[in-house]
Amino acid sequence: MRPRCSLYVDVGYLLSAAAVRVTGTSFRNGIQVDYESLIDALVQQAEALSGVPVLRVHWYDSARDGVPDNQQQLIGELSNVKLRLGRFGREGQQKGVDLRIGLDLVTHARNGTADVFILVSGDDDLTEAVEEAQVHGVQVILLAVPDANDGPHAISRHLIRAADGLKTIFPDTIDQTVTKVEVLGGRPRAKAMPNGLTTQGGPSSGLQSGTTMSEDPTVLAEQIDSVVTNVLATFRRSATAEALTELMVARPSIPREIDKALLTDLSDRLGGVELNETVRHMLRTSFWEKYDEV
Repeated sequence: MRPRCSLYVDVGYLLSAAAVRVTGTSFRNGIQVDYESLIDALVQQAEALSGVPVLRVHWYDSARDGVPDNQQQLIGELSNVKLRLGRFGREGQQKGVDLRIGLDLVTHARNGTADVFILVSGDDDLTEAVEEAQVHGVQVILLAVPDANDGPHAISRHLIRAADGLKTIFPDTIDQTVTKVEVLGGRPRAKAMPNGLTTQGGPSSGLQSGTTMSEDPTVLAEQIDSVVTNVLATFRRSATAEALTELMVARPSIPREIDKALLTDLSDRLGGVELNETVRHMLRTSFWEKYDEV
């Protein structure tokens, strides 16, 4: 059997990190994505890194009750793309995605599915699965999303130590396939691709885990203000009339995608720590206070 590589893509990490590069916040509704071109570019880079052809792309995302939406269906119908879905947690975070990735890494390594695994993720929870896959003779290379300075965005140090190498997705790949949503006539413009795939950002992302934070009150207040300002600016730029109505109907609750972006961005600003309930309340209160200022 000729050597092959497999590509494993944590979509929550990929798109939230790409959104940070493009818009300054992980709010995924603020970006448009040319998925077919993005996947093609990832395959080409994976083949260049491994020196062997890609057998298959494993695309891990979340969906309501684990049921794919129209966009995810179309992605799953692309050639050599295997759609693997988790579900949303109570606060919009991914549930079951890391478990699926980890199980697949170990099972595929044990069965000799491929010789090189290219993993697009930064999650510390995958460290043990990477090490177990290596026991079966597989090389595992991390492929990170570039940050604003073209360095790797939000990759766990434990995961880096476990992997056989760390590379960064070509910045041009992100810059040419992920763009800010443009609002025309009150609706975000989402380009239609030949196969029917639209390009607006999808529905999932996870929060990085860490320890409960203890932060200087002044620094914390400044970070909360900055995060809320950025998320609100992106939301207002991309929001449809329906999204604005949903926001007001849900008040004082915050829609899942906005709340997830607020929590993720603040956690990232503070070093990937887990936000305690007091800080979460402060963040959400600040959102409505700043929303009412305009």
